[in-house]
Amino acid sequence: MDRDAFARQLKADGFTETVTVAREAGAMLGTHTHPFEARALVLQGELEICVDGQPRRYASGDVFHLQAHCPHEETYGPQGVTYLVGRK
Repeated sequence: MDRDAFARQLKADGFTETVTVAREAGAMLGTHTHPFEARALVLQGELEICVDGQPRRYASGDVFHLQAHCPHEETYGPQGVTYLVGRK
């Protein structure tokens, strides 16, 4: 799915805020939560998201989804990551 089609789908699904996020290569965020539901399209690079001890890797073109208040960890790939995320 391309960026514009993904943004249109986010809007249709009620995601009222969209932002582009870029993270540095090899960085990580320890266990944390967000007060919003998030759906994101990886635009460049890759990241790993770990939920309930289960890591999952996402690369360019992949979509990930996290419910509000879901504890998770994030680790960014060797080239970092950029993704478009919708929040609601």
